[in-house]
Amino acid sequence: MFKFLKRNIKKFEDQLESELEQSIKEDISEEQEKDIQVETEKKTSKVAKRIDTIENHQDAPHTEHPVHEKIVEPEQIIQPAETLREERRRQRFEARLKREKEVDKQIGKTIEAELKHTLQTRKSIEKTLVKDAKKSYISDEKLDDFLWELEIGLLESDVAYTVIESLKNDIKEELKNASFIKGNVSDAIEQVLKHAISHVLQSSTLDFNEFLKEKEKPIVIMFVGVNGSGKTLSIAKMATMLKKQHYSSVMAAGDTFRAGAIEQLGIHADNIGVKIVKHGPGADPAAVAYDAIEHAKAKHKDVVLLDTAGRMQTNVNLMDEMAKIKRVAQPDLILFVGDSLAGNDAVEQAKRFNEIVGIDGVILTKVDTDAKGGSALSVAYTIGKPLLFIGMGQEYEDQIPFDAQWMINNIFSNN
Repeated sequence: MFKFLKRNIKKFEDQLESELEQSIKEDISEEQEKDIQVETEKKTSKVAKRIDTIENHQDAPHTEHPVHEKIVEPEQIIQPAETLREERRRQRFEARLKREKEVDKQIGKTIEAELKHTLQTRKSIEKTLVKDAKKSYISDEKLDDFLWELEIGLLESDVAYTVIESLKNDIKEELKNASFIKGNVSDAIEQVLKHAISHVLQSSTLDFNEFLKEKEKPIVIMFVGVNGSGKTLSIAKMATMLKKQHYSSVMAAGDTFRAGAIEQLGIHADNIGVKIVKHGPGADPAAVAYDAIEHAKAKHKDVVLLDTAGRMQTNVNLMDEMAKIKRVAQPDLILFVGDSLAGNDAVEQAKRFNEIVGIDGVILTKVDTDAKGGSALSVAYTIGKPLLFIGMGQEYEDQIPFDAQWMINNIFSNN
């Protein structure tokens, strides 16, 4: 699912990751070189001072030490035991000075070797490098090149241009504020892309369950869309979901232009076990809607599911008829049913229906067979309305509430 879309997003992610890792690798020397140089000077100075101190002690006249200040007069009589103790004391002192000098020399050699190794391997040091807010690891020109390639890939994936512009702007903004850690660039880029896509998918929301609870009954839901989008089946799936949630419903066969549509909705109503209100072929669809609403009021039904004729958004007369149905039925919710396989055509259809009757939400069908995935990103965003449900199959239970995180997980999964 969404394989084509995933492939194009993955390509952009890999390009950006490679560029950032190279930039960070080159940038690491600038700050580390300065730190290493300072540290080298400090340690070298410390070692030099200690060595100078030791050498000064050794080169100083013997008179500086108590043991050498003793002057033996010829006539002075010195006991053999005292002479031996003084000699041993002098030998121990000289031995200690020698050991200290050797130790300090060894320390100096160790520090020099360590600093030399650090300088040689500084570019491969795994050190956390946090991005400075004022510093960019990728030039605007290079980023624009990558975003251009992403734009082409998204257009090929049937993503609407307005959605692409939103994604590009969000990605730029996210990259400005993102923190990149060497060795973990891929995760950071993925988060940037997830945030940008999430912004598109969650630009508008509606809690459908809360809507059902709070709205005065009967609730009238009007379904619009073109022929073949899966509108009739979506109504049947909605009736099934409502029944499971203990809401009663009635179907209104408002597609009177096709005799087959009335029969088809009747079969679904019988299968699910809900009432259907219908007139003959060619009847006024607004009259069907009116009768269904009056039936729901009389029988205390919770929801009226109003089917309408599938019509092309370019047919002015049929679109005017749709506006008439709206005036009569005064629906509480108008849902556009779009075919995900239609790609950008579904986006244009949604925009036109929104202009004529106003759309409150979107149902996207055939998502399980969507070869490109762009319509799932585009339809709801372009009209500023929430994507409420997606069709995942032909069974009555195969319509699920849309969850933005579910789609993001699918796009960025390894499957």
